[in-house]
Amino acid sequence: MTTSMPPLREAARAIVMDADDRVLLLRYDENQGFWATPGGSLQQGEDHATATLRELGEELGIDENEKAIELGPQLAERTKDHLVGGREVRQVELYFLARVSAADVDPTRAPQPDNIRAYRWWTLAELRNTQQTVHPIGLADLVATVAAGRPLKQPVVLTG
Repeated sequence: MTTSMPPLREAARAIVMDADDRVLLLRYDENQGFWATPGGSLQQGEDHATATLRELGEELGIDENEKAIELGPQLAERTKDHLVGGREVRQVELYFLARVSAADVDPTRAPQPDNIRAYRWWTLAELRNTQQTVHPIGLADLVATVAAGRPLKQPVVLTG
């Protein structure tokens, strides 16, 4: 018996942090509810960095033209099989650091809020101590590394 692999879906995600090293997460209701980083799939011919900037504009209402986003290096990657629009895909996500001012985030200007139910800035302590579901697993450790100013030799592989 052979099993086929789901179609590949490439995605770009941002670990959005402010000057106080808080991380911005988005709340979704599906799958009993969870918090996750902003991002989404690449469009035809788009690279991951460009997709990250576009997604931040679409989901957070940050105006790309104002240069409000300081896009940093790729910090992590994750591969996960899950349903998108009712069909199973193998999503490969690259996570980039994005530094923004909390004042530049304006969800009322977001043209594609993608079923986002809430926006919240989390401190590292809140992220480590929450009982709520946060994706990806390992995000708190990655945020701690960035907040401490420790450079990564290569992107971390995340799960969950």
